[in-house]
Amino acid sequence: MLLQKSGVLIATALLLASCVSRPPKSLITPLPPVAKQPLPTQTKKSHETVRGVWLTTVSRLDWPPLTSVNGSSASVRIRQQQDALRQKLDKLKALGINTVFFQVKPDGTALWPSKILPWSDMLTGSIGADPGYDPLQFMLDEAHKRGMKVHAWFNPYRVSVNTKPGTIAELNRTLPLHPASVFVLHRDWIRTAGDRLVLDPGIPEARDWITSIVAEVVSHYPVDGVQFDDYFYTETPGSPLNDNDTFRKYGQGFASKADWRRNNTQQLIEQVSRTIKQLNPNVEFGVSPAGVWRNRSFDPAGSDTRGAAAYDESFADTRRWVQLGLLDYIAPQLYWPFSRDAARYDVLAKWWAEVVKPTNTRLYIGVALYKVGEPSAKEPDWTVQGGVPELKKQLDLNETVPQINGTILFREDFLNQPQTQQAVNYIKSRWGG
Repeated sequence: MLLQKSGVLIATALLLASCVSRPPKSLITPLPPVAKQPLPTQTKKSHETVRGVWLTTVSRLDWPPLTSVNGSSASVRIRQQQDALRQKLDKLKALGINTVFFQVKPDGTALWPSKILPWSDMLTGSIGADPGYDPLQFMLDEAHKRGMKVHAWFNPYRVSVNTKPGTIAELNRTLPLHPASVFVLHRDWIRTAGDRLVLDPGIPEARDWITSIVAEVVSHYPVDGVQFDDYFYTETPGSPLNDNDTFRKYGQGFASKADWRRNNTQQLIEQVSRTIKQLNPNVEFGVSPAGVWRNRSFDPAGSDTRGAAAYDESFADTRRWVQLGLLDYIAPQLYWPFSRDAARYDVLAKWWAEVVKPTNTRLYIGVALYKVGEPSAKEPDWTVQGGVPELKKQLDLNETVPQINGTILFREDFLNQPQTQQAVNYIKSRWGG
């Protein structure tokens, strides 16, 4: 009954969104009540070990090919993009990859025909331009045909990757579109942080809006999972998020702005988790956070590391989300070798294994394929014998620790680079079967 009710609410909201004659003030989907308590404990299911890869679309890092966007006719562009994706999936299949984490919301745009977000300019070069096909559906069809799973990967808060005048102008030009960019529909939600345009995570309506986007995908596509990356509060010393006014409005009762920020992030995770489970209990929900939750020097429960901590820098209490049962899986980014004293791979992998041990949350480890073969004074292991010994140690550990249920490589295009080929051949010999 709850599933039917949620579907009706989403359908109604989307219908209304498509019928208005001018950009509506809001396209927020009504949501079921946000979970105030942990989600009901679910019995552990039998799952295939994940051998995954992240396939990035922001800035066309992995796909689509830039050549398909520059000056091609629509038919040629579509053929080039689809052929490129088929070729990538064929290679991934041959390597033994069984799960693709496909970036469907790289910023404030979409890679599916959304009623909430305009089309991504990654596909055509222009925000809001119809690419002539549905990339998410195409990916699902092609991956499922090959026996591979697809998790829809969302960057929740990013609106743009820079704040250049040309970017601002392009976002403003979406005003007549249906839908227009959130930048013009809800300018009061937009902040600058990390030299990017982002949504303010402290605004409840902004969190509802993000949840409605996830709900749109889960209710219309046979995705196997949904993943958020680590971009929650993303600021830099030179470009902080100015949310003082938001804190004054919504932060009553919190001892500090940091505690309030962590609560905002947890509220988003809670309501997205609850919404996914009510729409389709078979869709997995996971997060891929920075590898360090907290350092032991700050918290006795933390890891024996000296790295940037998600709790303190992204205001993401990722350990608590696991403990509360809000996630089906967590995929920390452990992008360091065994010898990196400040953040040893084995120390962190085992720490996370202990975190998930008493829970039903599965643990996948994000591995730094992008560092393989790259010279580094602090991490020379990545170039020893093409990085194969280091990669072997990491995969061996992942397969030895019972609580680790898989590995995800960051990211797809590095499988095609000259410096990684020894490692790629090793992966194929190990996973390809």
